[in-house]
Amino acid sequence: MARFPGVFLLSFLAISSFFARHSSAQAAPNRCAMAQQKQLDFWVGEWDLTWPAQKAGEVGHGTNSVRRILDGCVVQENFSGGDSMPLRGISFSTFDVTGKWKQTWVDNEGSYLDFIGEFKDGQMILRREATQPNGIKLLQRMVWKNIAANELDWSWEASHDGGKTWQVQWPIHYKRKN
Repeated sequence: MARFPGVFLLSFLAISSFFARHSSAQAAPNRCAMAQQKQLDFWVGEWDLTWPAQKAGEVGHGTNSVRRILDGCVVQENFSGGDSMPLRGISFSTFDVTGKWKQTWVDNEGSYLDFIGEFKDGQMILRREATQPNGIKLLQRMVWKNIAANELDWSWEASHDGGKTWQVQWPIHYKRKN
């Protein structure tokens, strides 16, 4: 050890830093136990979905399975467009250190979307900034509303004026499976 005092000192500092971080993390409040972590509990469950199909008068059908994972800290969604559409996707949502909800979505069409938002006035709203292939910027959001024990409405919306107005792109009605 006498030949490499710098290596010993660096190792000691690294180990001390590790224990200092983890001992203080244990003393900090557990974000997964915060009341806000329960704000997405209304969405947890097995769902049948319906939405207006592209042909007038027809209805699209799909399913969504939403559950808590990783000791209840993460809400995982597994969406399937069923026979109505080929879209399949997974999202992960968590209440983060910033005091906001964050969600990441990936799907079988190569999409990666990231959202941030909050539960307010009986609605969960998560939004993001996006750039279209032509370079035009817009805002996108998901809104969970009309939330009841066994059903709710969700909509995918877009704004081309900085959020002053929103256009519903895809409304979905959720009905809890028996």
